[in-house]
Amino acid sequence: MKKMLSVLLTAVLALSALVLPASAGEETLSFAAASDLHYNQPRAALEGEIDDPVYWYANRRAAMEDESGFIIDEFLAQCAADDTVEFVLIAGDMADNGRRLIEEHLDVAEKFRRFEQSTGKQIYVIDGNHDMGNDSACDAAKFKEVYAEFGYDEALTVDGESCSYTADVGGKYRLIALDSCDPSKSTEDGMTPARVSWVLSQAKQAKTDGKYPILMMHHNLLDHLPAQRIVSHDFIIRSHLATASLFADAGIRMVISGHEHCSDAAVHTSALGGRIYDFAVTSLSMYPLQYRYFTLTDREIAYEARTVSHIDTDALTAAVDGYTPRQLEAMNADLNAYAKGFLKKGVEYRLSLSLTPEKMGIDENALYGKFVMKLVDRLTGIAAAPYYGEDSVSALAARYGIDLPQTDYANPWDLATELVSWHYAGEEHFDLDSDEVTLLLKTVAVIARAELSGEDPAALTAAADALNADGAADALIARAGALLEGISPAERFAVAALSPFLYEFAYDADGVNDNNGAVPGYGEDELSARAEYLLDAFRALFERIAKYLSLIFGYLSR
Repeated sequence: MKKMLSVLLTAVLALSALVLPASAGEETLSFAAASDLHYNQPRAALEGEIDDPVYWYANRRAAMEDESGFIIDEFLAQCAADDTVEFVLIAGDMADNGRRLIEEHLDVAEKFRRFEQSTGKQIYVIDGNHDMGNDSACDAAKFKEVYAEFGYDEALTVDGESCSYTADVGGKYRLIALDSCDPSKSTEDGMTPARVSWVLSQAKQAKTDGKYPILMMHHNLLDHLPAQRIVSHDFIIRSHLATASLFADAGIRMVISGHEHCSDAAVHTSALGGRIYDFAVTSLSMYPLQYRYFTLTDREIAYEARTVSHIDTDALTAAVDGYTPRQLEAMNADLNAYAKGFLKKGVEYRLSLSLTPEKMGIDENALYGKFVMKLVDRLTGIAAAPYYGEDSVSALAARYGIDLPQTDYANPWDLATELVSWHYAGEEHFDLDSDEVTLLLKTVAVIARAELSGEDPAALTAAADALNADGAADALIARAGALLEGISPAERFAVAALSPFLYEFAYDADGVNDNNGAVPGYGEDELSARAEYLLDAFRALFERIAKYLSLIFGYLSR
């Protein structure tokens, strides 16, 4: 067995050497990366219909549309002022209405042009799903024309079938800008075998040329939510793990993506031990108003989240009428806190309009259909109720024998949108024992007892099992049972129905710091890392084989 391991280890080292370009001295490369700028031409005056003294003009996208151009200006100003920022990457969705309003693209391109002319720093872009499409005002050819100065003029290769291209950045690195969009659909990825092959061929060429390949794409390569391929399938490429393995084994160590509007870092290790990190970048024009700053050496890829901390409100009010002194005072005091309030109110507005059986696509004839409809009907009514005081959630809870913990959250909407905001900002920290999860589970139990306690227990159990066929809600159901000292079929069903939301926004257990950290670089430490990974994998495999052989021989010797 030792001899076999030695042979395998030798093979691993040989294979690893093939994926690494020759390195000639240490180089430090630093750059900024942003995504989903979603520029909107500002309106002449604010309009809105939300019942809120500050965020009455918030929108369903929860993006600061009227402020977007001024946020972009400040982002570029920060990049210009930082001498260590050598260039800037933009991972798509420059313009919010880019498919139909070419004027938005022209405005963004002009901002980029002024930045390049004043700083000498290069901007590299790739398209997003909002930017271009077939039979649109901006198609692939028009996109390449408008943004010619921002990657395409400097390109080594440009894919004739898409907006993909490659360009050298720094002495040892090559950018592979991948068009991941489907030009005929609004959000879905357009990844095809041909596009995967194109990336692999460009990575191979980069190695031949002694370059480390960096991939930039709009759609996510890895999961940035639990089961993202299921709960948010339009935001991640199809066959993502198989593709990630191919890219990792081709020598691509880092990917910069957007689209999901979250700040998240995830890692995937291929069967051959190749590691690839997907750094999702949040939307620049919505909370937390962040972009990423990277420093690359052979030894490590260091990264940090940077925030747009203020904007020129004088220029904003000169362009847009209707801002109140209270709004401007809040923006000037803490723009990020203002953006969080805007996001929470926008998400609440969107969910309040979308939490209907029709909008959710609920079939009332489905096994769980009528139960979900009952929960939704009650949820939309209770979500705005205060947690304490007259006609409160706690008063209703007491009626059903549930004691809610003390909380500073105003109402269930406040709690739910807090979870959403943490997902966008990264570093989700709401584990099963957290006050937030406890409060949410008990709130759901209140609704279940109020609406479903009279339903057939067997039918509720069957419906819960149908929703939880993969066992994803088991941990939440167990936690709810511990909190409630037992769990009824109605509560079991309600928690199973809630679990996709909670898992989507509350957990992040991949072991990679989302916003600030460092991961292994492209350098020669990859050799030992691959060897160690594969040696551990083979050791575990042989231990399992030995265990089964022992069981078989033990059985035969009886």
